Amino acid sequence: LVNQTSALERITLFSDMVVFSSYAVQVVLSFMMLTVVFIILPRASVSAGRIMEVLNTKATIKDGTLTKTASNQKGNIVFDNVTFQYPDASEAILKNISFTANKGETVAFIGSTGSGKSTLVNLVPRFFDVTSGAIKINGHDIREYTQKYLHSLVGFVPQKAFLFSGTVRSNVSYGDAGHEVTENDMKKAIEIAQSTDFVEKMEDGYDASIAQSGSNVSGGQRQRLAISRAISRKPEILVFDDSFSALDYKTDRVLRAALNTELADTTKLIVAQRIGTIRDADKIIVLEEGKIVGIGTHQELMQTCEVYQDIAYSQLSKEELAGE
Repeated sequence: LVNQTSALERITLFSDMVVFSSYAVQVVLSFMMLTVVFIILPRASVSAGRIMEVLNTKATIKDGTLTKTASNQKGNIVFDNVTFQYPDASEAILKNISFTANKGETVAFIGSTGSGKSTLVNLVPRFFDVTSGAIKINGHDIREYTQKYLHSLVGFVPQKAFLFSGTVRSNVSYGDAGHEVTENDMKKAIEIAQSTDFVEKMEDGYDASIAQSGSNVSGGQRQRLAISRAISRKPEILVFDDSFSALDYKTDRVLRAALNTELADTTKLIVAQRIGTIRDADKIIVLEEGKIVGIGTHQELMQTCEVYQDIAYSQLSKEELAGE
């Protein structure tokens, strides 16, 4: 009887210890969670404040009212003495820019880093508004158009090609083009962008999976799919902001030839660093410190523009340039 009582006491004591330990762990975890809350709460408060700043910011780009233009005015762009200065900047990054791009022309921009090339083409779809002067598309100041209609006129391929999680088909057909992007439109755009070969070799072809940011395809493939997306919308104006940088020279050449052949009536604005990408353009505009220092064809600029000559000779030899 004494042994049974002793055993029962030991079991009771063990049970009490287990219960006490469980409660102690819960109390400790509760204090740990409370500590984490006190650490995270200030961060969450600051983050919420920043989010509210964004939500409460009033848009500076105001919609116009124009939703159509005359049928005889298509793909025409005029920069009329355009100056642009970023908010809070000490000086303008673009100064007195004037040129005209007519329907079907290829106009290229080249210059040193920081000369204002990307800023210039970003003004076309109104990512920013000009500080002074005017940009006209089809005879109207772009500020007169609704943003939706303006964006339907312009196909924009940014410096960093971005793909969304989905499929090749959904990425190329993405966006409100003002018309339905058909199967033929999608395949034709992929063909022009020299993407058919690698797309059809992918598992599931046009329905192949694309990871977020296009991390499961190469840089060159990402760029070509981004170009396909812009082409599929059938815009009047295509803007390429250094969008051929990840392509090899052969693919670059074939793609540009396809653009000129298949999209002969589409106006093309090209920002590039490589002379080979732009030397066949109808008009090349050389920028230096936000100003136009040269404008003309490749052959003309090789004779008249020192800045262009310096860029050309830094990339190609005199023999290569002479043999073009």
